Amino acid sequence: MKILLLEDDYLYKISIKEFLVEIGFEVDDFENGDEALDAVFEKGYDLLLLDIRVPGMDGFELVQTIRQEGLKTPVIILTSLTDITSLSKGYELGCNDYLRKPFDLIELKYRIEQIIKMGCFQSDEDTITLDDSYSFNITSEQLKKEQDIIELTQKEQEVVSLLIQNRGTYLSIETLHEIIWCHKEISYADIRMCIKRIRNKTDEHFIKTKRFVGYKIDTAKK
Repeated sequence: MKILLLEDDYLYKISIKEFLVEIGFEVDDFENGDEALDAVFEKGYDLLLLDIRVPGMDGFELVQTIRQEGLKTPVIILTSLTDITSLSKGYELGCNDYLRKPFDLIELKYRIEQIIKMGCFQSDEDTITLDDSYSFNITSEQLKKEQDIIELTQKEQEVVSLLIQNRGTYLSIETLHEIIWCHKEISYADIRMCIKRIRNKTDEHFIKTKRFVGYKIDTAKK
């Protein structure tokens, strides 16, 4: 997942970026709203983390501009503003969530996972092309190896769908537990076994693992 971070407090920005990179996200950071806006349209991102009071275009103006241009990229506003007028303005302009400063970085992780759970990263494509000749139809949730259908159980299909929905980003085993199993009584060993069964039906590297971070599926390299 590619994240744009707009934050003009240098130490705050670095701590947030280092944390997000450590847990598997790709992050571009900016201190100026005008530069951040240019990057949104030039590079494209899966999530925007925006401070409000920054040099150049402020966070509110940035949200308003991208929404007017039809971009539906999820936005989490990071701010020390606490009055209801400011909070209401952000939601009216089209942000998805607020995080009030100071906040714990783990809370930021949970807020991002909640955005994932809400399905804000759905692709407009019908079929996603993956590594090693695999493809996934997001409508039928059907996984194929070239023209051959890979038969998956319901839970295996849900895991594959969630990882592809967030392709290129590591999702923690805790996130899989929360979203796929809804915190039901199931051990992490059972979740790992589900991952193993998917690999047995595809190949060992179809789902990639990063120790202490999580699992991901990559799209085909261009």
